[in-house]
Amino acid sequence: MASVKIVLRKKKNKDGTYPLTIRITKDRKSSFVHLGHHIDEQFWDAKNRKVKKSHPNSVRLNNLLNKKLAEAEDNLLDMEVQKNDISSVVIKSRLKTSKESSFFKHSESYLTSLKKQGKYNRHKSDQSRFASFKKFLNDADISFQQITTALLNKYRAYLKAKKLSDQTIVNYLTIIQTIFNQAISNGVVEQKYYPFGRDKIKLKAPRSMKIGLSPEEVKAIEDMELPKGSQLDHTRNVWLIAFYFAGMRVSDVLRLKWTDFQNDRLYYSMGKNAKAGSLKVPEKALVILNSYREQGNAHNLVFPDLAELSDLSNTFIVQRRISYMIHKLNDALKDIAANGGITKKLTMHIARHTFGNISGDKISIQMLQKLYRHTSITTTVGYQANFIHKDADEALDAVVDF
Repeated sequence: MASVKIVLRKKKNKDGTYPLTIRITKDRKSSFVHLGHHIDEQFWDAKNRKVKKSHPNSVRLNNLLNKKLAEAEDNLLDMEVQKNDISSVVIKSRLKTSKESSFFKHSESYLTSLKKQGKYNRHKSDQSRFASFKKFLNDADISFQQITTALLNKYRAYLKAKKLSDQTIVNYLTIIQTIFNQAISNGVVEQKYYPFGRDKIKLKAPRSMKIGLSPEEVKAIEDMELPKGSQLDHTRNVWLIAFYFAGMRVSDVLRLKWTDFQNDRLYYSMGKNAKAGSLKVPEKALVILNSYREQGNAHNLVFPDLAELSDLSNTFIVQRRISYMIHKLNDALKDIAANGGITKKLTMHIARHTFGNISGDKISIQMLQKLYRHTSITTTVGYQANFIHKDADEALDAVVDF
């Protein structure tokens, strides 16, 4: 039978202190798990295996030691029930894994990975979600085993009290689920502790309403008198290019290069899913593009928004700049909407909804899938359902028109 004890290991550090450790003994062989704290030998009560009161942080350290010892004993009991011939080295390995099962330690690794992949937007939003969870926990760390259904229900109520939307709350809980799934895959925590799924925390995103502009509202934007070369004029041009090219995402619009245009066609790969395709350049788009040809932006860019960056290969920096420019463009769109008498919310992304709204049921779902660059036609059907109202309107009229 194995045993675990808190000991001050007699292996002096360079500063003269000694490490606090958990000693695992099995078959007279011992292994040690370091707890990350070191003290002078004079502060150690070897008989009672605790830090003496004379140490300035004795209470906190002893609370930590008691907690770690209890966790180690619980894990040891589980391991011995499962496998009687387990060695002290294996026990040490398992206890170290348990020690490293900090949720926020794994969240930091996740964020680091996003940054290395250049995913600025995901990094920024998920970082704020982790910060929210940590604030809910009063800045305390937490193990995966402590993230229970009851705790997450309390967190959901906490977010609701802050007047967050149902979609936002789902997003905040989803990132916890993502880190939990990664921890299970890496063997850090067992599946039995998973707090999501049937009879537990269910995450279902509410269906959001997508509303686009009408043809008349787009015409008002096209015909609006704006100072040539002003921020409002530039914003109008970027929005219209996004609309003219089948609701092209603004992040792709700002990345456009002159070499993407060949033989009166646009060739580009969508940033979100890397799907490549080609579109005819509409006459209206050509007029706007020609007005930028003489600017000579850096990196052969059509629009100047990213031209000040020295290197477009650093995806994280590029996405950060795009995020900043989208905020700037959206602020300008508020003024454009006010000038055009448009009461609907007007943002860069609304260009995509507007294309969907005006296309309605005029274009086949298969063609819309191609234009939107959706990987699955199911996505296209779900998306376009926001804008097809003819059948429902006729059905309503058939009942109430008498």
